[in-house]
Amino acid sequence: MNCLERNEPCLPMALPDNACFAIVAPAGPARLDTQKATRWFADRGYRCRIYPGTLQAQGYLAGADRQRLQDLHDAFADPTIDAILCMRGGYGSMRLLDQLDFELIRHNPKPLIGYSDITALHTAIYRSTGLLTFHGAMLNADLLGAKLQPTEASLLAQLGGQLRSGAPIAHPANFALTSVLPGVASGPLLGGNLSMLGATLGTIAELETQGCILFIEDVNEPLYRVDRLLTQLRLAGKLEGIRGVLVGDFAGITTAALTPLLQDIFGPQGVPVLAGWRSGHCDPNVCLPLGARVRLDSVEQTLVLEQDLFRA
Repeated sequence: MNCLERNEPCLPMALPDNACFAIVAPAGPARLDTQKATRWFADRGYRCRIYPGTLQAQGYLAGADRQRLQDLHDAFADPTIDAILCMRGGYGSMRLLDQLDFELIRHNPKPLIGYSDITALHTAIYRSTGLLTFHGAMLNADLLGAKLQPTEASLLAQLGGQLRSGAPIAHPANFALTSVLPGVASGPLLGGNLSMLGATLGTIAELETQGCILFIEDVNEPLYRVDRLLTQLRLAGKLEGIRGVLVGDFAGITTAALTPLLQDIFGPQGVPVLAGWRSGHCDPNVCLPLGARVRLDSVEQTLVLEQDLFRA
């Protein structure tokens, strides 16, 4: 299974029965209870392989760059690995970008799952290979942290191929959404952590936004810094040609406080904006397929897949 064409998104395979997850740590370190992790996967009919860098720490990094990079490459190359799940974010993914073997990834497309600092990997891999990846729950804080549903359910449903073209990506009904700017738009869903989108401008991970539904989220950023980051994207030309905006969780900022800024930034673009989506540094944390074509309706407050996520 390989992806050599960029005319369409590069699609991985859905999880088979008894799938094996690679556990990697491309960014920061965390203590991992390996027995608890192994039980978590076994209880759901899966297996896991914990890669060496996951159990290491080098200051604010989970092991040396060489080890973290090798773990990623080994996980993509190993035919017995069905999906690659990041342990946590933090910082460190950017340090690997200019050493990533994109040809290896292109010839061995697999679901890569993570968020926060992992945004750098999502955007770099999509830009160089077109591989559809998943902005979703990570192992330590989310899955082993027992976050509310549909954190786990949305991740496993998408990885298992249960959501097909035409299916809505469900949002928990008990968390209100806000229609910031009205409209309907379609395009590939791209983006992730706003700070990382700004940090990767001018690099091989710079997000290509033309024609996309832009997704943004962040944590521990005051409103003025969110303004600065969005203004940075605007001045870099990254808001020209976007078709819509899905705003995830901005931990520490209410949607009511964020709405006037979103109207200022995106109003001139004339695109629909839907805010309050529970994806990112929040509980629950809904999985989103990055690179997949979706239809955003900010009035009806829906997000609908316009393609299958996996190869037949």
